[in-house]
Amino acid sequence: MRNPPLVSILINNYNYGRFLKESIDSALNQSYLSIEVIVVDDGSIDHSREIIASYGDRIKAILKKNGGQASAFNQGFTHSKGEIICFLDSDDLFQPEKVATIIQDFQKDSTIGWHFHSLELFGNQNEKHPQSSNPSTSDLSGIYNLIPHMNRGKLNKCLPFEINIATSGMSFQRSLLTKILPMNEQIVITSDDYIKYSALGISKGFISFQYLSKQRIHGNNAYTFKPAISKLRAITQILTAVNLKESFPKLSKFSNNLVAMGINIYWWIEEDKKDKTDLHQLIKKYLAKTTFLERLEIYTKAIYYRYILPSY
Repeated sequence: MRNPPLVSILINNYNYGRFLKESIDSALNQSYLSIEVIVVDDGSIDHSREIIASYGDRIKAILKKNGGQASAFNQGFTHSKGEIICFLDSDDLFQPEKVATIIQDFQKDSTIGWHFHSLELFGNQNEKHPQSSNPSTSDLSGIYNLIPHMNRGKLNKCLPFEINIATSGMSFQRSLLTKILPMNEQIVITSDDYIKYSALGISKGFISFQYLSKQRIHGNNAYTFKPAISKLRAITQILTAVNLKESFPKLSKFSNNLVAMGINIYWWIEEDKKDKTDLHQLIKKYLAKTTFLERLEIYTKAIYYRYILPSY
């Protein structure tokens, strides 16, 4: 009889010492026993490292200089040994049955490479406020192949539901993640977008509407509730597109679409030219690697997003 697969839980942390113990405990207290918990501290200057040290050899600690979320993902994966990799933000929590449930889902089809699930939002602002408000979607959990949609360039309306995937709701077969990581460490925040889109474009997977993790909403969330029109969002969007296009050329239509959305945000940002220089250079770098027809399509979509879509 085959031994239960080892599951690596990768926790990335930066100055979230006030949440970190609860997060680590939720990883260690899984009903599924064949796990390793790896905590990557990305140069914290609060009391995070004291908390990490208190666990001794119950966890594997990776202490590094501050380099951003992508570098933390890369380091964690390099030091992991599991057949299945689960990501957990250090301000979020796993439910006790999380790992056991995803193992069961992965075993339904040996060819699926990823598992994404809903997260329950909690915290002072959003007590028990799930991301998916439609209970009927739980019946739609199952195996999905989104590769054709990614190759065509967009995911909008390709599923009979909406699901917002964040770091703590993402798990992967090691064989798939090896094709995605290491990733470019320029993407210092929201690096999970690059991993998520890459996975959707090269493998089928399992989408679950069970709330297997809890996402904490608080005043310091780096990205979750930032305005749709912001320089940070535009830079993240375009950096993700740049690296998708370089690593997975077959996903160029999708990455072109991301850049079009980024350009639309760039047009809306009310900042002087000096403040927008770095964003302008990112766009210029991306467009330099596209054909004339691609650039025409990108700007056509950007115009659509700005002038037509808002009126719908």
